[in-house]
Amino acid sequence: MILSKVKQYILNNQLLNSGDKIIVGVSGGADSVAILDMLHQLGYECIVAHCNFHLRNEESNRDAAFVKDLCKTYNLEFNSIDFDTIKYAADKAISIEMAARELRYNWFEELRAKHEAAAIAVAHHQDDSVETVLLNLIRGTGIRGLTGISAQNGHVIRPLLCLTRNDIIDYLSQRNISYVTDCTNKEDIYTRNKIRLNIIPLLETINPSVKDSISQTAEHLLQVKNIYLDYIDKAKSEILKENKIDIEKLIKYNEPKAILFEILSVYKFNSETIDNIFNALDGISGKIFYSNTHRVLKDRAQLIISEKEADTNNNNFEIRETTTTLSSPVNFEIETIFNSPDLTIEKNKNILYVDKNKLNFPLTIRRWQQGDWFIPFGMKGKKKVSDYFTDQKLSLFEKENVWLLCSDDAIVWIIGYRSDDRYRITTDTSDIVKITLI
Repeated sequence: MILSKVKQYILNNQLLNSGDKIIVGVSGGADSVAILDMLHQLGYECIVAHCNFHLRNEESNRDAAFVKDLCKTYNLEFNSIDFDTIKYAADKAISIEMAARELRYNWFEELRAKHEAAAIAVAHHQDDSVETVLLNLIRGTGIRGLTGISAQNGHVIRPLLCLTRNDIIDYLSQRNISYVTDCTNKEDIYTRNKIRLNIIPLLETINPSVKDSISQTAEHLLQVKNIYLDYIDKAKSEILKENKIDIEKLIKYNEPKAILFEILSVYKFNSETIDNIFNALDGISGKIFYSNTHRVLKDRAQLIISEKEADTNNNNFEIRETTTTLSSPVNFEIETIFNSPDLTIEKNKNILYVDKNKLNFPLTIRRWQQGDWFIPFGMKGKKKVSDYFTDQKLSLFEKENVWLLCSDDAIVWIIGYRSDDRYRITTDTSDIVKITLI
């Protein structure tokens, strides 16, 4: 009966086709041993993948040996890999749990591609999904986080989500199949274990069927999510253009904060920061909010989203007289051409024409600084670069992305914007430097 339930779940969710080749993640624990046996019984071509994270000393090696022997029993291909999980976590500044997850799924995908397998099967079940809902609820989440674990995410499939942990233990008992037990499953040092060992049992004293109740709620929310996301997608198409959110259009929608959450959570902004951003919508310009990876600038009537970049403000880049191309920090093509009466000067802010004899090589490219000035092309007097930016209505982020081309200490070109009149071409010019911004 349990096997039939899994078979039907695979069919209903279109997870696999008959006889597909599958990478099966097998740790040696009850859940992973059960999924391997079930998929093998259902006639799929299974390739076993085992990760040794070396987090439990000899117990980790015991599990690897158990899975290897299990593969011999089924006459299946056994693949294993050893990870220095603690070092990886430290290098990436992430938790051990996250490190193990990244290492596992990255390797699984490598195996899938190598073997041209249809999917990667992992053994999450209904209890895992309930724990995920509670975990996300504790951390703070949107509607996606309250729908539990999905049956499929890319090439990763979860055929056992229709079963409880008790179903799986009953199945293994009926089939007389052994498995290993991870000693850390009984420790509450990890957040998920705390939920499993402490929070859920406490909730069951209030409602013995709490796991079923949470699962049913998650299923209902999954249906609601599809309607909700259709609405969000429509709103995003109207208010989000090139990483700029139109504030006026945003606040005209019902529940604008929810829309803002769905836009910004993708960029790793948490709920508290998004609340602060929402509260600043009618505030003054210039305020910046940060996530681990991105920034949001409140600029007049819009929010501008940009990636956090390494600080290159103090970096100078040289252009020698022999340079013909440049790829960093901007893409240039550079050429020297002879001035002639039939030469056509293109009027394009991305192309610079200057008198070569007025330049002192090597030229430099740098960020602008307070106090910088230039003489805008066609004008006679000096102008502060900061005032020029104000006239152009550049946002703070746009200003940060501006580079200057300089000869000695003098600005030749605010790259992509305007050149300096001192370097203009005249009737006395013989050689012209043409720089094209790509």
